[in-house]
This record gives sequence, C-alpha cells and structure tokens, in this order.
Amino acid sequence: MASSKEYIEFVIDHCDGLSARAMMGEYILYYGGKVVGGLYDNRLLVKPTPSAKTLMPTAEYQLPYEGAKEMLLVEDIENRDFLKELFEAMYAELPEPKKRKR
Repeated sequence: MASSKEYIEFVIDHCDGLSARAMMGEYILYYGGKVVGGLYDNRLLVKPTPSAKTLMPTAEYQLPYEGAKEMLLVEDIENRDFLKELFEAMYAELPEPKKRKR
C-alpha cells in the first residue's frame, strides 16, 4: 500500500524546509537538500543517525521495503517543533549530496 496523498501533504506541511520526491511508488524526504528519510506505507521513517537515536531513544526500527536497511519510525508527526529539531540535528550528521555528472 503506497502512502496516501493526504499523509504526504500532512508531513510536508508540518516542517519548513522538508520536501519530497516520488521514487519507486513512495517518497524520499529531503531537508536542506540532504536525504533524511522517506514516506513508506503512511509511515515516516528516518535514517538512524546518532541524533535521531538520541531524540527518539525508544523508536522502533522498521524496513521501508523488502531488502532495504532498517530505519527509525517517527511517531510524533504532529509535533512541528520536534520534527524541526529532529531534521536540523540530522542535517549536520548527513553527508553532502553527491553532485550529478552532466
């Protein structure tokens, strides 16, 4: 089951600087141009960075899809302040996006 349009819009609208790109039937999430996670089957999953683990110490690890690496489930998606804090903390730990060859 793919994520609903309503769910995608809800998550994107809850955090300034967050954007999504459709990929393989689901959505990859970007914050400040860096990949922070994705929306999979109406679940917000983020990369398990040290700061994400610290901010969500009891978060459940889940697979976004068969064969993928485990990610952390974000349950408090209605808390704008928490989402902003989470993505800002993760941003500092994530690598710069790779430049595309032209």
